[in-house]
This record gives sequence, structure tokens and C-alpha cells, in this order.
Amino acid sequence: MLLKKQLKREIAEELFNDSDKTLNFIAGIKWENGYICRKCGHDNYCEGKSTGSRRCTRCKTEESATAHTLFHNCKFPVNKAFYIAYTVCVEGKDISSYEYSDLLGLNQMTCWKFRKRIKDCVLKHGADKSNIAIQTLLLSEY
Repeated sequence: MLLKKQLKREIAEELFNDSDKTLNFIAGIKWENGYICRKCGHDNYCEGKSTGSRRCTRCKTEESATAHTLFHNCKFPVNKAFYIAYTVCVEGKDISSYEYSDLLGLNQMTCWKFRKRIKDCVLKHGADKSNIAIQTLLLSEY
């Protein structure tokens, strides 16, 4: 299941414009095979306080959709981070960090570091950036 085959440009553009949709998309991929609490191993959950998060019904630990993913500790909007990941891995564009900065309204160094995080993830998994599976990219802990 590749990102190119699974995610059409029209759907991706909706995700680029709305952080909540992006978080729900990431949560859907992250817990595609079911939720299991990282703390106690329980598999029952309820919705967490933030969008896309889940709370264990046994130990009450809440896990966000971005925790332990490529987007973990991302200090800028997740939809902008997803845009960078999409253009690097799906479209295969080699856009400079200066262009991302102008396009997304972010600091140039922020764009450079996140793009480097994505490229490091691709290299870590030994995949070509055009053939990396969406689960591999999004669920990679950095």
C-alpha cells in the first residue's frame, strides 16, 4: 500500500488545509490494526481530549495521533508538516527549504529540519522516496 496509490491529490489538498482532518487521517493509519495502550497493553479506549487522540480506559493514559510518529514533537501545524512529507515522498519534488518557507509561512530552518527528518526516515528504511509505504513513513519514530 503506497502513498502514491492510496492518496489522491484532491484528498491530499483537503488534508493540507485542515489540521483536524490531517490528525484524523494520521490516527486512522496509526491505529489501523486496532489500538493497544503503550503503557499497560489494554486494547479498549475512548476518545481523548484532542483531535485524533485516544485514551486507555484502564490506565487513563492519553496518546495523541502524532505521538511516536514522524510528526512527534512537531512545533508547527501538522497539516503543513504533512504537506512537506507529501511533496517530498509522493510528488518527488525537491523543493528547497526557502521555497517551503515562503509557501507555508514558516521559518526556513524549520522547513529544512523537517525535510531532513523525512529524508532520514526514508534512508533509515532503505527505501526509495517514491516507493515508501505510507505506514512506514508516518509511523516511523524519529
